[in-house]
Amino acid sequence: MSLLAYKHAGTMAELIKNRRTIRDFKSDPVPTELIVELLNVAVWAPNHGNRQPWRFLLYKGEGRSILADAMLRTYSDEEKKKHGEPKWNYFMNVPAHLVVIMKEDPRRKQWEEDYCAVSALIQNFQLAAWEQQLGVVWKTNHYNYDPQFQEAVGLQLEEKIIGVLHIGYPRSVPDVQPRRSAEELLTIIG
Repeated sequence: MSLLAYKHAGTMAELIKNRRTIRDFKSDPVPTELIVELLNVAVWAPNHGNRQPWRFLLYKGEGRSILADAMLRTYSDEEKKKHGEPKWNYFMNVPAHLVVIMKEDPRRKQWEEDYCAVSALIQNFQLAAWEQQLGVVWKTNHYNYDPQFQEAVGLQLEEKIIGVLHIGYPRSVPDVQPRRSAEELLTIIG
């Protein structure tokens, strides 16, 4: 997709269909105020009982090294040799990282409702960001589950990392990936 096409958001349906996962970012900093504005849109995600089961950690500037170091500590020596430097450099070159955290409810039904709500919040954030010509990739890598990583980023008891969002202005925008039509997946009963 050309960056020219990317600059026109259009209708909500067009925004949803045109949003892309961005992994290649410009080095331009993303204003904290813009991220806060996007979060203030994202928190309007539907959530049962208005529990609002989320909180956020934003890593920018030199703070990115704290996140990158925490991620690398989860790697084996072999993984560090093979992937350590490129992964650390990638983390340092992405302008902002947002850790999205869910408060874990011990009740199964509420936990699932909250997980869905936080996922909806992340999609809201991605769409609002795209509308502002900002790219996002939602990562759920192995380090999110590592107790050392969780401690390093300040995860509290009864919390879960739902994703680490890498955020920045796109250097390139990937082409559309085809989707199966709803007609292929829909079963009508009655």
